[in-house]
Amino acid sequence: MGWYEKKDKPAIPSEKELWAVCPKCNSHFPKAEWKAAGAICPKCNYHGRLGARARIAATADKDTFEELFAGISYSDHLSFSDATGPYVKKVEATIAKLGEKEAVVTGFCEIMSHPVALGVMDFAFMGGSLGTGTGEKIARLCEEAVRARRPLVLFSASGGARMHEGILSLMQMAKTSAAIARLKEAGLPYISVLTDPTTGGVSASYAMLGDINISEPRALIGFAGRRVIENTIRQKLPADFQSAEYLEKHGFIDRIVERSDMRRFIAKMLEYWGF
Repeated sequence: MGWYEKKDKPAIPSEKELWAVCPKCNSHFPKAEWKAAGAICPKCNYHGRLGARARIAATADKDTFEELFAGISYSDHLSFSDATGPYVKKVEATIAKLGEKEAVVTGFCEIMSHPVALGVMDFAFMGGSLGTGTGEKIARLCEEAVRARRPLVLFSASGGARMHEGILSLMQMAKTSAAIARLKEAGLPYISVLTDPTTGGVSASYAMLGDINISEPRALIGFAGRRVIENTIRQKLPADFQSAEYLEKHGFIDRIVERSDMRRFIAKMLEYWGF
């Protein structure tokens, strides 16, 4: 028998597992504190990105969310592939990692006892890109909202149209816009919430079509990127260009709402409209 037996060392959590780092001010604090604060930096009030399920949990009344169209997913009509591999492999890897089949989760719920149709985009799903499945789910959610006489609340978080699906992705801009137009014709309000980031084809379509367009603080909102615009117009843009604060100042959005106040603000708007 040996003089000693070698024991397995206990696994030591990595720094990434223990600490959250604010992308804005670089402050470090325990991940549990970051999660408890709703992904908001306690030092600079930076609003971190939330996944769709976390956003639903923070918005909907407990146990009221009923998911719709969970089976709708992407399409690969173009059999797209680039230097990094086929589109199918990329999107299937994302589905396996996140457990979501598309970049938006849709359903019915209540927000402070107000029944609504709720859609929440997830930037972690291929940059929240607008694909055929995304557009189909949003369009069907609008149809269900009309049928059930429910207002629509939609949280956007996107890098734009999904290039892997080509023109079929771009067509979703018109498709979703038309669905929202039918919702409004039915006399139902649409509250659009723009979160960080909301860009590209999503910002150029349904994200800016709300009866009221609101945003979280410091969210990046725009169409083309800063460098593209500066190289096109040969001018230096303001430091706060495409921020929620810049857009509110210039009348492109109606209100900036803190995440902690979001539920109350949405409920107040629904009450104002009589829903």
